[in-house]
Formats: sequence, structure tokens, C-alpha cells
Amino acid sequence: MTGKPPKKQRGRLEEAIGAIAMGLICVISISNVVVRYATNVSFAFTEEYSVFLLVVLTFVGSALAISTGGHLRIGFFVERLGPRGQALCDFLAMAATTAMFAVLVYYGADVTIDEYIYEETSPGLGYPTWIYTMWLPMLSLAVIFRVLEPVIRGGGKGR
Repeated sequence: MTGKPPKKQRGRLEEAIGAIAMGLICVISISNVVVRYATNVSFAFTEEYSVFLLVVLTFVGSALAISTGGHLRIGFFVERLGPRGQALCDFLAMAATTAMFAVLVYYGADVTIDEYIYEETSPGLGYPTWIYTMWLPMLSLAVIFRVLEPVIRGGGKGR
């Protein structure tokens, strides 16, 4: 099947992952507040997990916005350019977004490899930090896939 999937089917995976991440952030934060209020002691893991889940939520949200066409754009100017100008703007946006996330893949992988080699651990729980940072290049690749998806599925047709 060629072409893009129906609009209501696009981004379902991102929506599910985002909802799970947001729900976990809420549960972790509320639990920490209740425990801190009741015992005057906070959970050590909450900050590490919450920051990790927020990063996941950010990248998944980026992929969702791109897959559904909800990413930021300056429609006021683009709509006045005509079909060729709009196609050029779409191409430039796609190229710039792909380049930015490709840089994140490269440097994210570099940081992850360094953290693995040098056995860095997190300050709160002492976990290897590469288990958190490995998601930066992986989720950046997911965003790149969403950016290039119209080209892959539709032979170059934009959204």
C-alpha cells in the first residue's frame, strides 16, 4: 500500500508512549509529594526517572507533531507563496529538521558510547547513565523516520 495512512491512524504509537510517559511522571511526582509530606523523606529515584520520562515525552511529542502535520510553521507567509513556494518551504523544513535530528543522533550516540566506556553512573541511584542517554539517538532516529515518512511512503509527496 502506498501513500500515507489515514489521519486518525497516524501517530497512534507516539500517542500511547506519550500517554504512558505522562502518566508515569504524574504517578511518580504525586507519590513523591505524598511520601515527602507524610514522612519528610523523598524518594531518591523520582528526579532521575521523571527527567528521563520527560525527555522521552518530548521526542515522542515531536514525532507525533511531525506525523500528524501539527508541527510549528509560519502559515501566514507560506500560504501566500503558491504551490511551488509551499513545496520549497516544505522541503527546506524537512531538510532542516532531518539535519538537526541527525546531529542529535550523532552526538547522542557519541555521548552514550562514552558513558558506556567510562562506566559513568547516575548520582541519585548509581545506575549506568548510558541506559538513559541511549534513548536520545534512538528517539531522534524515530523523529527522522517520521520526517521522511511521506517521501518513503508516497514517493516524495508532502503532507
